[in-house]
Amino acid sequence: MSHIVYVAVQTPAHSAVGDLLSYVSDAWLEPGSLARVPLGKRELLGVVWDTPAAPEAIPDGVELRSIAGLLQGIEPLNQAWRRLVAFAAHYYQRSLGEIAVTALPPQLRDMSPEQLARRLAPPKTAKPPAGKRKKVQAAEAAQASTETMAHTPDTNSATPLLALSAEQSAVFEQIEQNPGPFLLYGSTGSGKTEVYLRAVQAVLDANPEAQALVMVPEINLTPQLEERFVARFVPQYGKDAVVSMHSGMTNPQRLKSWLAAHTGRARIVLGTRMAIFASVPQLGLIVVDEEHDASYKQQEGARYSARDLAIWRGRDTGAKVILGSATPSLESWHASEPDVGRYLRLHMPSRIGAASIGAAGSGAAGLPRVRMVDMGQQPKRAVFSPPLIEAITERVKRGEQSLVLLNRRGFAPVLFCADCNWKSDCPHCSAHQVFHKGDRTLRCHHCGFTQRVPFACPSCGNPDILPLGKGTEQLQEELERLLRNVQRPDGNPARVARIDADTTKAKGSLEQQLAQVHAGDVDVLVGTQMVAKGHDFRRITLVAAVQPDSALYSSDYRAPERLFCLLMQAAGRAGRDAQYVKAQGSHPEMWIQSHDPQNAVYTALRKHDYPAFARQQLKERLDAGMPPYAFQAIVRADARTQEAAQAFLNAATQVAREAKLPYLDEVFIYPPIPMAVQRVANVERAQMLLEAGNRSALLRFLNAWQQYLHWLRTLPEHRPLVRWLVDVDPLSI
Repeated sequence: MSHIVYVAVQTPAHSAVGDLLSYVSDAWLEPGSLARVPLGKRELLGVVWDTPAAPEAIPDGVELRSIAGLLQGIEPLNQAWRRLVAFAAHYYQRSLGEIAVTALPPQLRDMSPEQLARRLAPPKTAKPPAGKRKKVQAAEAAQASTETMAHTPDTNSATPLLALSAEQSAVFEQIEQNPGPFLLYGSTGSGKTEVYLRAVQAVLDANPEAQALVMVPEINLTPQLEERFVARFVPQYGKDAVVSMHSGMTNPQRLKSWLAAHTGRARIVLGTRMAIFASVPQLGLIVVDEEHDASYKQQEGARYSARDLAIWRGRDTGAKVILGSATPSLESWHASEPDVGRYLRLHMPSRIGAASIGAAGSGAAGLPRVRMVDMGQQPKRAVFSPPLIEAITERVKRGEQSLVLLNRRGFAPVLFCADCNWKSDCPHCSAHQVFHKGDRTLRCHHCGFTQRVPFACPSCGNPDILPLGKGTEQLQEELERLLRNVQRPDGNPARVARIDADTTKAKGSLEQQLAQVHAGDVDVLVGTQMVAKGHDFRRITLVAAVQPDSALYSSDYRAPERLFCLLMQAAGRAGRDAQYVKAQGSHPEMWIQSHDPQNAVYTALRKHDYPAFARQQLKERLDAGMPPYAFQAIVRADARTQEAAQAFLNAATQVAREAKLPYLDEVFIYPPIPMAVQRVANVERAQMLLEAGNRSALLRFLNAWQQYLHWLRTLPEHRPLVRWLVDVDPLSI
């Protein structure tokens, strides 16, 4: 008798096909097995979710299609992994198959059983000619000896352990003695990475099969962290002990890393948010570095939070979880308050070498001094205030480096005609096209539409169209002009470089540019937020934020938090090398040019006082009934017209009330409104906010609502709808 097999398959988003599809197999299949299955005219990869122990009779009148083939050679995905996927699908309102299959390497999804067998087979080597056989045998013996040494624990060849500071030692002891989860609140440069390394070492030493997962928010931070982990652990555990997982890798590389983690060969997995779904069967520790970073929240498809899933996965598997940040998210800070007690807060307030830096005259605990410049008192239209340029000039003359931060790439946000008020609007989006002077193009940073800069105003023919606002490209040009006569100690002119998304498009370009900064070949670095966090620049002693005020007037209630975190992280790039700062006799500084220097964000920043900032922000959120004191979700609709998008959302509200869905009385549904960027790529976007005081009530309401949303999508009046989606715990509204 045939076995009925239930398989999770990636069906089209919001297709209402169902979580699990039924197939027939001649043999019993272990749950977690990977199989090729037919769906319509296609054949897809699926994950066997459940197979009844005894053969089941197929109901009369029901025809089930057969499993097309099993991917042999890969151990089934374990129950813990399947629980994680099931939880993520339920919480973030997505199908089981969508989460399960997209969590697998892309190359694996497209492989047939035969292709996988060839991929897993050991490589064949051609038999060498008789005359070369002895040389080949000698080379093979040498290689085998090298590999044996690499896989043999040998602490003598490992990177020497750094001596822990008193703060690091106290934190590490707390991690050893408590189950967690932990919020490691450590100042920039306080040595959080060394604590991570020690915690990983302790887990691996305690269990010969244990594995650790270490996550970072940005791809460009992975190689830097990987170097430290490879140097520490590869000499002990072998060349396959440390693998990376991020979207910047090729498909074969991602498959190789996934297989190493799944089989247990890889003891440590380093990755971005996608790594939270890695199959790590012996997981003993999860580290989420820079846990506050918005990059941990997926913004396309299944909108999951890798940080929040890390907490759930750790609790489910018994793995310890460390969330680390110099500026924790307010949700995590609140969870670590003594009266809440969900996380154990650990604190490292001082930088490594703080005493010697302090002697050189920097701020408290070795952190840079924060200097505010009131731009209302500076020359009008000045991009850089004279005192800031003087401070940068002094650094260049002493051979030190400066970092200038502006979180807007391009030369100017918009081109403008003063005669007719024409602006360089994108024809496909409700946004401006950004002026990029280097290649004389106008580019939309939302849909990617690009065109050449016109020679004259397209509306009235005026040849004098002007750039409005500032971008990193313009800052670089202005600094090169202002510093053209400034010389380095070796007599060479000052060198200004720029790192942003435009200068790092080519493969390997980011690594090359960062290497130039580390080597001292750059005196002033202009960049966006991609260089403001995580990087260990040893010669930078001054950081400047030139136009940070725009975030203070945003309608998004999270904007002050994001600004404070960005500026604190940026400040942390200054004066990281205590010995260098002491030798230079320098004073690490963070300069902020603002038209509102007395703002509460800057007041807390001047004192490096994150706790004070968090108290003020949490009080405001408590008074306003906002997260973390309330729970939110957004339903978004995209359509050809704004009216059609909002009509779908209004109908969704109406059907929820008519059906008297459970927990409706505990969920407040706001009216639909256009999104901040209303049109992208000729698609109109609207959103509707849902809010509840109880997380469970919100989730149960959303689960009950799903079937009605699917049904509404099929009605003739909603045919103009392009798509709809649910975003649980949104980061921006």
